[in-house]
Amino acid sequence: MENGKKRTEKKRREHSAARSGNLQGCPHFGKCGSCQYLNLSYEEQLALKRKTVRELMEKHCKVQAIIGMENPYHYRHKVHAVFGMDRKKNPISGVYEEKSHRILPVESCLIEDQKADAIAGTIRGMLKSFKIKVYDEDTGYGLLRYVLIRKGYATGEIMVVLVTSSPVFPSKRNFVDALRKVYPEITTVVQNVNNRSDSMILGDKYQILYGKGYIVDELCGCKFKISPASFYQVNPVQAAKLYEKAIELAGLTGKETVVDAYCGTGTIGMIAAKSAGKVIGVESNPEAVRDAISNAKANGLKNIRFYRDDAGHFLQSCAADGISVDVLLMDPPRAGSSEAFLEAAAKIAPKRIVYVSCNPVTLERDVSFLEKKGYRAREAWPVDMFPWTGHIETIVSLVRK
Repeated sequence: MENGKKRTEKKRREHSAARSGNLQGCPHFGKCGSCQYLNLSYEEQLALKRKTVRELMEKHCKVQAIIGMENPYHYRHKVHAVFGMDRKKNPISGVYEEKSHRILPVESCLIEDQKADAIAGTIRGMLKSFKIKVYDEDTGYGLLRYVLIRKGYATGEIMVVLVTSSPVFPSKRNFVDALRKVYPEITTVVQNVNNRSDSMILGDKYQILYGKGYIVDELCGCKFKISPASFYQVNPVQAAKLYEKAIELAGLTGKETVVDAYCGTGTIGMIAAKSAGKVIGVESNPEAVRDAISNAKANGLKNIRFYRDDAGHFLQSCAADGISVDVLLMDPPRAGSSEAFLEAAAKIAPKRIVYVSCNPVTLERDVSFLEKKGYRAREAWPVDMFPWTGHIETIVSLVRK
């Protein structure tokens, strides 16, 4: 009888929340803009995301069951808080309201790591005692602009980045000591100086205030060095599932030559290197290439090389030089790949292509192009990397006809 009452009460709460358009009870739904699906149960949003992929991709191949999360909360291990003042000139921190530069004060978030949220709140509470002013966008006065927190999922290492408008940071050593007294698990603290007037969070100048200036995390058996500006998947739990499925679809036996295009810091390429003969990573961002080389050395991987180049240009060079490629791994930006890249990919004629996409629309467009060039899509796997949001990742395997 008691269980029946609990179920009835739960249904009543869910019905009330659903009527208000916010099933999860987040006070910021509709203002923050980060989560679009808080009015749906997790099962409903998974079904909706798979439907989106099916409507676009089913004419090409079978769309498999979506890979969801067992616990779809607090998965973001990279959190940034904007600092400012309320009308009473008290410091506040949170996120910008959608399509505005008004700061929405946020104490805790359903999708952000709870420890990261707590650290941001503690920093805000320390400002008055250290006489640190928050930055005012209108006047250009004040010191603290943002706080960026990154946490290693497997290692637990925590990085705090204090983004300031000036390199002059009074009592910074005492400030760091006081913060670490509350959170001794913080392994590094970095000051970043950003005196620009645009919306970029990080500036170009860094000063390490404590620790090594980076953290290390582990993913799929590889270690990755994460510095303040490094690209690293914010949801490591789902990233592991995504990469493991992509490597499985690549069908590696230990002999293949693999090209990892748009390789970033080389994450998926390094995971593939453990099962391939040789891996070639190509990326246009010089900082990402430096991180990739460093990560490969740290993992003792000697069968992977990284090149700084445009991915399409690099593949064209491979085709011109007659370089044989067995598997092409590609993870382009939301805009998808260019026709020049896809033309070059068809010319080097890999036996298999594994396409990782964050935009089902451009994925379908590019798969259609590759099919005209002699490839056949075999299967598509949707992966929910960002629960409660409208984003969906999809992996498609293609084989040469």
